[in-house]
Amino acid sequence: MIVFLGLALGLVIIGQTVSLLTRVGANSLLGTVMVTTVVRELGPLLTGLIVLSRSGTATVIELGTARALGEVEALEVLGIDPIHYLVVPRVLGTALGIFSLTVYFILVALISGYFWAFLQNVPLTPADYFQQLAGALRGMDFVLLALKTLSFGVIIAVVTCYYGLAQPLRLEHVSRATVRAVAQSVIACVLVDALFIVIYLLA
Repeated sequence: MIVFLGLALGLVIIGQTVSLLTRVGANSLLGTVMVTTVVRELGPLLTGLIVLSRSGTATVIELGTARALGEVEALEVLGIDPIHYLVVPRVLGTALGIFSLTVYFILVALISGYFWAFLQNVPLTPADYFQQLAGALRGMDFVLLALKTLSFGVIIAVVTCYYGLAQPLRLEHVSRATVRAVAQSVIACVLVDALFIVIYLLA
């Protein structure tokens, strides 16, 4: 899924942007546009939404079902803390997973974007393309990219685990909890993304 969406993003955004900027003679803006749209915004946000739809929903269903069937209470009776056993690994795994997948997604999108531009006979060498990208990147971009993706992972994991474990759900309530968890995770991720936009503008 990450590869497919990376290729699609390369075609839809990068390939057409490179072609358009070349047509209007604004090649000098290529690196800035790519870094702003792909590295700072679309890459982390789309990856977070993919992980939410794939793993976040599964987390709510799994934990909600475990709560409804009494498995969480059984862990507590055995002296096992459900937070340490069920939540902490998911928070760490989701945060690191979104960070890694975002890097992968961005690389696929940037490389496929040049490939699509090459198919349109855009007079831009690979050296010029990647040189413009490197010139537009700043050290702050790498730091904020890591912080943003890790924040998305923590938010998604905490919200989905909360809705799976917060109350003694019955099995028929699991689907409703999943919908609420997804909706609140999306809202929280968008708000965090807006906060990072402000940080980018002030940096």
